[in-house]
Amino acid sequence: MSINMEDLPGTMSLTALTDRCVSEVNNYSRGEPPSDQYCLELFRRAMLQQDQSAWELLQKRFSPVVRGWMRRHSRREIALRLDSEENYVAQAFDRFWQATAHNQQLEFNTLAAALSYLRASLNGAIMDTLRMYSRPKEAPLLDPGHPGEPVADEPEDDGSELWEILHSLLPHEREQRLAYLLFHCGLKPREIVRYCSQEFSEVREVYRLRRNILERLVRNMDQIRWRLDTHE
Repeated sequence: MSINMEDLPGTMSLTALTDRCVSEVNNYSRGEPPSDQYCLELFRRAMLQQDQSAWELLQKRFSPVVRGWMRRHSRREIALRLDSEENYVAQAFDRFWQATAHNQQLEFNTLAAALSYLRASLNGAIMDTLRMYSRPKEAPLLDPGHPGEPVADEPEDDGSELWEILHSLLPHEREQRLAYLLFHCGLKPREIVRYCSQEFSEVREVYRLRRNILERLVRNMDQIRWRLDTHE
């Protein structure tokens, strides 16, 4: 049987590819047998090839999915008192982009895996916002424009150097994925099992891998400091 080249994901236009991807997402939502080659190709072009048009279409097609997660989140009411739904969705994609843009090895083999990490990125944005507002405000209030006024949420860099160093010290893909969930998304072990159960189904395993990661980082702390200093 001949293969129709127009149906091959790698040769399709972005418009045709995203249309096929929508069908796959609908099938996935209904629990039908997985067929995710078109969605995975869209993720590949957006994340690995860093195709800006593919990234914009990916955001457009998957934003409704992320909004659905947001509306079913257990901390939704509290979170929406602090920020808008639109901003949480934007932060989820931003976190997802930062992690994959600086880690070309973070490639997904199934749509379920890609969506798990996107959902974890959303949860990380929500939980970080809740933690930020729950911290006691110990610094004195200063008048706007005061020379000593702290500037919030404006780090000098996006952490990309540290992220690259971290991944260079973790040779195994599974540890790299867990490091993303722990340190980039700010998830706790039980939250990781909850949101990424297809990859991490046991809390005990997450704790074991986390211990391995931390031990490796401690052993290489001098190297981490040196490499960070060279980037300044």
